[in-house]
Amino acid sequence: QVQLVESGGGLVQTGGSLRLSCAASGRTFSNYPMGWFRRAPGKEREFVAAISRYGGSTYYADSVKDRFTISRDNAKNTVHLQMNNLNPEDTAVYYCAQYSPGTTVVQRIASVTYWGQGTQVTVSS
Repeated sequence: QVQLVESGGGLVQTGGSLRLSCAASGRTFSNYPMGWFRRAPGKEREFVAAISRYGGSTYYADSVKDRFTISRDNAKNTVHLQMNNLNPEDTAVYYCAQYSPGTTVVQRIASVTYWGQGTQVTVSS
Protein backbone atom coordinates (compact mmCIF):
# COMPACT_ATOMS: atom_id res chain seq x y z
CA GLN A 1 0.00 0.00 0.00
CA VAL A 2 1.59 3.25 -1.16
CA GLN A 3 1.17 6.22 1.13
CA LEU A 4 2.20 9.80 0.43
CA VAL A 5 1.95 12.18 3.38
CA GLU A 6 2.49 15.90 2.86
CA SER A 7 3.48 18.43 5.48
CA GLY A 8 4.67 22.01 5.65
CA GLY A 9 1.68 23.95 4.39
CA GLY A 10 0.35 27.02 6.13
CA LEU A 11 -0.32 30.74 5.96
CA VAL A 12 2.38 33.11 4.73
CA GLN A 13 2.52 36.71 3.58
CA THR A 14 3.31 37.79 0.03
CA GLY A 15 7.03 37.44 -0.60
CA GLY A 16 7.44 34.77 2.05
CA SER A 17 8.64 31.19 1.79
CA LEU A 18 7.42 27.72 2.68
CA ARG A 19 8.93 24.27 2.34
CA LEU A 20 6.62 21.38 1.63
CA SER A 21 7.65 17.81 2.34
CA CYS A 22 6.18 14.50 1.24
CA ALA A 23 7.04 11.24 2.98
CA ALA A 24 6.50 8.15 0.86
CA SER A 25 6.10 4.53 1.90
CA GLY A 26 4.97 1.26 0.43
CA ARG A 27 7.42 0.62 -2.39
CA THR A 28 10.97 1.40 -3.47
CA PHE A 29 11.00 5.17 -3.57
CA SER A 30 13.90 5.59 -5.99
CA ASN A 31 12.08 3.62 -8.69
CA TYR A 32 9.58 6.41 -9.29
CA PRO A 33 9.63 10.00 -10.49
CA MET A 34 7.90 12.33 -8.04
CA GLY A 35 6.06 15.58 -8.41
CA TRP A 36 3.80 18.27 -7.02
CA PHE A 37 0.49 19.51 -8.31
CA ARG A 38 -1.86 22.13 -6.91
CA ARG A 39 -5.52 23.07 -7.07
CA ALA A 40 -6.53 26.64 -6.48
CA PRO A 41 -10.10 27.54 -5.45
CA GLY A 42 -12.41 27.21 -8.44
CA LYS A 43 -9.68 25.88 -10.72
CA GLU A 44 -8.52 22.57 -12.09
CA ARG A 45 -5.60 20.69 -10.56
CA GLU A 46 -2.39 21.78 -12.29
CA PHE A 47 1.18 20.65 -12.56
CA VAL A 48 3.76 22.48 -10.43
CA ALA A 49 7.05 20.56 -10.48
CA ALA A 50 8.54 17.10 -10.98
CA ILE A 51 11.82 15.33 -10.41
CA SER A 52 13.34 12.23 -11.96
CA ARG A 53 14.15 9.06 -10.02
CA TYR A 54 17.61 10.14 -8.88
CA GLY A 55 17.11 13.88 -9.12
CA GLY A 56 19.09 14.41 -12.29
CA SER A 57 16.22 16.12 -14.08
CA THR A 58 13.68 18.61 -12.79
CA TYR A 59 10.65 20.17 -14.45
CA TYR A 60 8.64 23.23 -13.53
CA ALA A 61 5.49 25.03 -14.57
CA ASP A 62 6.28 28.42 -16.08
CA SER A 63 4.37 30.12 -13.28
CA VAL A 64 6.75 28.83 -10.58
CA LYS A 65 10.04 28.61 -12.45
CA ASP A 66 12.86 30.47 -10.66
CA ARG A 67 10.78 30.65 -7.45
CA PHE A 68 10.18 26.99 -6.54
CA THR A 69 12.73 24.19 -6.22
CA ILE A 70 11.93 20.50 -6.09
CA SER A 71 14.36 18.04 -4.52
CA ARG A 72 14.35 14.49 -3.21
CA ASP A 73 16.19 12.40 -0.66
CA ASN A 74 16.01 8.74 -1.67
CA ALA A 75 17.65 7.63 1.58
CA LYS A 76 14.76 9.17 3.52
CA ASN A 77 11.99 8.49 0.99
CA THR A 78 11.07 12.14 0.87
CA VAL A 79 10.49 14.80 -1.74
CA HIS A 80 10.48 18.51 -1.00
CA LEU A 81 9.18 21.67 -2.62
CA GLN A 82 10.93 24.87 -1.57
CA MET A 83 8.67 27.79 -2.42
CA ASN A 84 10.11 31.31 -2.38
CA ASN A 85 8.69 34.73 -3.21
CA LEU A 86 5.14 33.46 -2.79
CA ASN A 87 2.22 35.50 -4.03
CA PRO A 88 -1.56 35.18 -3.58
CA GLU A 89 -1.85 33.32 -6.92
CA ASP A 90 0.09 30.46 -5.29
CA THR A 91 -2.76 29.89 -2.81
CA ALA A 92 -3.93 26.31 -3.34
CA VAL A 93 -4.01 22.81 -1.97
CA TYR A 94 -0.70 21.20 -2.90
CA TYR A 95 -0.59 17.50 -3.68
CA CYS A 96 2.38 15.17 -3.72
CA ALA A 97 2.37 12.81 -6.67
CA GLN A 98 4.14 9.58 -7.54
CA TYR A 99 4.39 8.73 -11.23
CA SER A 100 4.56 5.42 -13.01
CA PRO A 101 8.18 4.39 -13.74
CA GLY A 102 8.08 5.07 -17.46
CA THR A 103 6.45 8.48 -17.27
CA THR A 104 7.50 10.79 -20.09
CA VAL A 105 4.97 13.60 -19.73
CA VAL A 106 5.11 14.75 -16.11
CA GLN A 107 2.61 17.56 -16.65
CA ARG A 108 -0.23 15.13 -17.26
CA ILE A 109 -2.46 14.19 -14.34
CA ALA A 110 -3.00 10.83 -16.02
CA SER A 111 0.73 10.08 -15.57
CA VAL A 112 0.30 10.02 -11.77
CA THR A 113 -0.43 6.70 -10.09
CA TYR A 114 -0.60 7.81 -6.44
CA TRP A 115 -1.60 11.04 -4.72
CA GLY A 116 -1.14 12.45 -1.26
CA GLN A 117 -4.06 13.91 0.67
CA GLY A 118 -2.94 17.50 0.06
CA THR A 119 -1.71 20.37 2.19
CA GLN A 120 -3.14 23.89 2.16
CA VAL A 121 -0.93 26.83 1.27
CA THR A 122 -2.44 30.29 1.75
CA VAL A 123 -0.60 33.45 0.74
CA SER A 124 -2.02 36.69 2.07
CA SER A 125 -1.59 40.02 0.30
